[in-house]
Amino acid sequence: MTEFANFEEIKPGDIVTGTVVKVEDKQVLVDISYKTEGIVPLIELSNVQVENAHELVNEGDSLTLKVKKVADEEVILSKKAMDAEKAWDDIQEKFDNNVVFETTVKEIVKGGLVADVGLRGFIPASMVETHFVDDFSDYKGKTLSVKVIELDREKNRIILSHRAVVEEENEHKKGEVLQSLEPGQVIEGTVQRLTNFGAFVDIGGVDGLVHISQLAHEHVDKASDVVKEGDKVKVEVLSVDLDNERISLSRKAVLPGPWENIGDKIKKGDVVEGTVKRLADFGAFVEVFPGVEGLVHISEIANRHIAKPSEVLSTGQKVDVKVLDVNEAEGRISLSIKELEEPTATDHDYSDYEDDSDQGSFSLGDFIGDKLDKYK
Repeated sequence: MTEFANFEEIKPGDIVTGTVVKVEDKQVLVDISYKTEGIVPLIELSNVQVENAHELVNEGDSLTLKVKKVADEEVILSKKAMDAEKAWDDIQEKFDNNVVFETTVKEIVKGGLVADVGLRGFIPASMVETHFVDDFSDYKGKTLSVKVIELDREKNRIILSHRAVVEEENEHKKGEVLQSLEPGQVIEGTVQRLTNFGAFVDIGGVDGLVHISQLAHEHVDKASDVVKEGDKVKVEVLSVDLDNERISLSRKAVLPGPWENIGDKIKKGDVVEGTVKRLADFGAFVEVFPGVEGLVHISEIANRHIAKPSEVLSTGQKVDVKVLDVNEAEGRISLSIKELEEPTATDHDYSDYEDDSDQGSFSLGDFIGDKLDKYK
């Protein structure tokens, strides 16, 4: 503690050490071993705004202070000035070494946040998060990890960024995730956004693409028909491109296949409705369940002879079919349309008119014999 012989020896700029003897709402009285106690106004207590001196100091605290003003037997002291000198050196070191550190948000102001770094540090709204924040009211009193991105001592300007810290952490995490991924892995992720060609899924700090063709076993017109943003989904890693940081994923690969337990859904003899998907020279493929197609052989399409399936069927047509056989192991279903059609005239059974030994046979003479006898 600096000793002075009398009051006149104290001058602005001197550094003194004293003990807090009284804490009032708007000022603090400090015993600096002189004729009068030094006064630290509330505005000189901190570089950030405080409402009450009790927030920062208590009676008995030892403070190192700078003399701001000596007048009319009154000594005005500043804790803020001393804190600022120490803080500038510390902040300069953090800025030069790109150090990440924690600070507490003290104020919400227009355009951003004010943080206590021993000085008044400003975090612009655009530097708070990687995403848009509409209301910063919840940030007061919150501790954030920040780094100094701009420093100007002459203008008393300190610009901080929490966003830069988050982005660096995300990049580091992204690299770790990319290195850990291998084709065939099944992991859980969160649907982040939808596009007309698929869905991007966050799998731990990095987004992978589930192409629309990999969303489901059945045909998908729009990704939103299957998933929505925020959904938790299981996906399989198809490929990882480390150079371009691209990950291909499949949701379809982890879903039960359309043929799984097909024997429990459809059996020989069942009649079901299906949709003609493809026509071939040898028959028509009819979808009876999403992703499950059966073959109607050309011989089973109609009760009459046809040269090609397109004479009777067209792609997209709804048809009733009868199940002839189901082979789950080989993924084959045999179907028939013909068996559900009404028989045509050419399909009549003439067995009733065939020769039968029990009924005997007849001739024209048997039919007109009695009439001929009249002319004998």
